[in-house]
Parts: sequence; structure tokens; C-alpha cells
Amino acid sequence: MPDLRDMAWIDSAARAQAAADPSAERMVINMGPQHPSTHGVLRIVLELDGEEVINVWPDIGYLHRGDEKIAENMTYTQFIPYTDRLDYLAPLANNVAYALAVEKLLGVDVPRRCKYIRVICCELARISSHLLGIGCYAMDVGATTVFFYAMRQRELVHDLCETLSGARFTTAYTRIGGLMNDLPPEFLPLLQTFLKGLPATVAEIDGLLTRNRIFVDRTKNIGVLSAADAIDLGLTGPNLRASGVEFDLRKAHPYSAYEEFDFEVPVGTVGDCYDRYLVRMEEIRQSIRILHQAVERLPDGPWHVDDPKIFLPRKEKVLTKMEELIHQFMIVTEGLNAPPGEIYFSAENPKGELGFLIISRGGGVPHRLKIRGPSFVNLQALPKLCIGHMVSDMTAILGSLDFVMGECDR
Repeated sequence: MPDLRDMAWIDSAARAQAAADPSAERMVINMGPQHPSTHGVLRIVLELDGEEVINVWPDIGYLHRGDEKIAENMTYTQFIPYTDRLDYLAPLANNVAYALAVEKLLGVDVPRRCKYIRVICCELARISSHLLGIGCYAMDVGATTVFFYAMRQRELVHDLCETLSGARFTTAYTRIGGLMNDLPPEFLPLLQTFLKGLPATVAEIDGLLTRNRIFVDRTKNIGVLSAADAIDLGLTGPNLRASGVEFDLRKAHPYSAYEEFDFEVPVGTVGDCYDRYLVRMEEIRQSIRILHQAVERLPDGPWHVDDPKIFLPRKEKVLTKMEELIHQFMIVTEGLNAPPGEIYFSAENPKGELGFLIISRGGGVPHRLKIRGPSFVNLQALPKLCIGHMVSDMTAILGSLDFVMGECDR
């Protein structure tokens, strides 16, 4: 792969192809990292023949995160807030995935109430992420009104996050072995009110977009990806399921009591931009269905493991008992005493499979921590999706992938 910052290489490649086909009018242009439709800091080098896309080179690295190296210099608990900044549109889901990975390393199984609350967190994150993704996608192709409908409901999700954790955006709510706190008394009534109002907004968005002639023309049969190609490229999440592959980690490898919930996995038939939109719309409806079940069947009982070597003791005990004070001191200063070993855990996040590979040599700090960001993997489909389309189709294709650069520049 050439150095994409070496424009001389790209120019020479374009000149060589132009020499092979003198009738072509080829040129190389930059799309991003400042272009609004690249959704952050993605730079795409395009080679064009007139308005037709001949070559595509995605270029990442402008965000400069370094999360994986930061994790190697922090205790397992200290790294939780950094997971908020991966897919920063679904921080609650990132927290849960990371906590489950560390708990797998520790051999810990959290109480059933904790599992149900984590499911609530993950599905709220999915709804929030898809609302923003669909709203921005509609705006990318010219349907501004949808954005306002979607953002209004997303603000209500942020209200729920604030009630739950005290923060609207970067929540850091999940803990290794449990949660920051149990559900506040006012949370479930607020959630039920939200779930009653959301279907009407989803129906409104559906009416504005799904049969809209302009939206359909901009997305149908654009950026088609076959099931075989999607699998070969390692795509996951809605982008994979839109190509007709019925794979969802919540069904294939259930975690956090997902096996107890009744829901469907929506799949597409063509694998184009339109299918990717339809799959996300249906996923919102299925998340509403899961949340209703979680509220109705939420069990009583503890919401964290009863192990002071893993979960911080309650503050009143720390202030009155020596043993709890020692446990708090050990966890805060040295971290959890994880056993040596190597584990991989992945969860079905809104963008796809978010995975954590943890290599431990014992102690409270990981020796290595590798993050599988779904947006990073999904982006490699760009050349397959874009070549042969027009420049104007680039906006529709990029928006349909619904990536976030925080997961790419890890």
C-alpha cells in the first residue's frame, strides 16, 4: 500500500493510467478530512475519470487517539472512561463490552439484575446511535427535516443517561463486576414514557424517507455489497446484515442475558445503501421491543458482585471498617489482581462487533490490549462500494456505512 501522503506517488499512478488510456480525463482529488460528509476526520483520495470514481484510497489517522497504548499504562478500572471515546455515539455500549471482556479474564459472572440493566444500557445506546446515523444520513442526501425528528428523541436518551450516571454523553456507567450505581427510582418511569413516544417518531421518519422518491433514487442500487464480499471484508453489524447475512452476536453468542429476550435480527436482500438504512430502522424497533421486556422482567437483587477484591466496597463501610478500607486502597492504587492469560470478547455494538483482546501477565494493568473497532473494519469496504459510481454517490455510500472515527484511530 503506498503512502497516501505521498501525492507524487498518486500523481504518477494517475499519469500512468492516463497514458494507458489517452481518451480518459483522469484526476486525483482529496475528499476530506474537512469535508462535512466524511463524518469527522476521514480523508479519501479519489481518482476520477470525469465524474466517475476509478480508484479510492481511504486515509485514516488524523484523530491520533492511542487508546490501546494508554490502556497498557492504566489499571483496568481507570480505562473505563476511555471506552466512552471509542464509538462516542454509544458510550454505554462500549462500557459494557469492555467490562464483560475484563470479567471474562477474571472469571466473574455478575448478578442477573446487573445483566438486565446492562441490556437496557446497550439498547438505549443502539437507539441513540441509529437515530443520529439515520438523521445525519438523511441530511447528507438532502432530507433535513428527519435530522430534527431524530435529534429530539436522541436528546431524550441523553436525559435518561443523565438520570442514570450524572453525565449525558461520556457516561462511564459500567464497572468491572457491576455498575456505578443501581437504577435511580425515577429512571424506569422516564424510560417507559420514552418508549411510548419513540414509535411515533420512528413512523414519522419512515413516512418521510422510506418511500421518498429522491431518497430512494439516491440510495437504491447504490453501493451494493454481496453477502460473500461482506464476509470476505470482515464487515459486521447492520452493514453485514444488510447484505443478507443473519449474524448478530446477541443471538449467535449471547451475553448479558440476551438469550432471555425475544427479538428478531433484521436482514437485507440487496446490500445497497437503501438496505443499510432499512436494517437500522428495523433495529430501532427491535430495541424498543427488547427494552419493553427488560422493564417488565427486571429482576430484584444485587447489581454487583459481592467480592471486595473486584468491586469497590460501599463508602459507608470504607469509612467505618479497616478491612473495607484496605480493599479500597488496593483496588484504587494497584488495580484488580487479574490472573495471567489471554482472552478475546466481542459484543454487538450499534456499528458492529466491538472486540477486546486482553493479554495479562498478572496484576492490575494489562500487558497488551487490542481493540477491534467495527468502524475501522467496515471502512475497508469503501473501494468495493464506490468504484464505478459517481462522485455525488460518495456522500450516500459514506453515510450508509455509519462509521465513527473514534473507533478507527484507536
